[in-house]
Amino acid sequence: MAGLSPGVDLFARYALAPNALGFCGPPTGLGATEPEVRAAATRFSGAWPYLQVLARLTGTDDPLDARLVEAYWLGRDIGVDGARFGKELLEIIGPRAGHYWSHLTPELLAEASGDHGFHVFGVYPWSRLLDTGLDHPRHVLDSCRIRWGTVLSRTADGVDVETRRLTWDGAALGLGHPAAERIAPDHALVDVEVGETVALHWEWLCDRLTTDQAADLERTTRHQLAATTRRRGVAGK
Repeated sequence: MAGLSPGVDLFARYALAPNALGFCGPPTGLGATEPEVRAAATRFSGAWPYLQVLARLTGTDDPLDARLVEAYWLGRDIGVDGARFGKELLEIIGPRAGHYWSHLTPELLAEASGDHGFHVFGVYPWSRLLDTGLDHPRHVLDSCRIRWGTVLSRTADGVDVETRRLTWDGAALGLGHPAAERIAPDHALVDVEVGETVALHWEWLCDRLTTDQAADLERTTRHQLAATTRRRGVAGK
């Protein structure tokens, strides 16, 4: 988005999809100016507490500092201890969550990290609903996580991206074989070229990724999938 500082712009591009779908943030949208987006960010009940805790633990004045925003969305390691982060996060969101979120207990600290993947698979309840026999929980988890992919083609009809969707075999979460996915023209938030690595959130293309960023995202995603699978296995015994 034009005219925004780097961290605010980065936050807005990744936050646009869930906000547009009515899942997170203010119903009036993100806005377009720096003050508007900053104000909207504080109304994201998921992302904002993460950024607040990351800022406090790293001694950063601005929760929307680009380094923190990147760490949240893509899992970049900025030297924050996961268990300490998780303890402070649960102290903020636990009282707000109510009895429907009774799974937010200290047992989660073993897999806690200051990134969106932990929020999707650890804090949100959907990973506890995978055994319902319905595909909806897997679909929500897959869409809500930040995915990486390679641009295959770009036309007036949209952008084709090769990506790997989330799988659930009844016991373990994993990633499927690479397959093409079509992104609508108005859902591509950055200009891209064939061969570039990009980030997807819900059905939006929100960022171009460097090699290091893509590696961070894949590493933290696989770590979280393994942690969630382990937790589910222990809970089922």
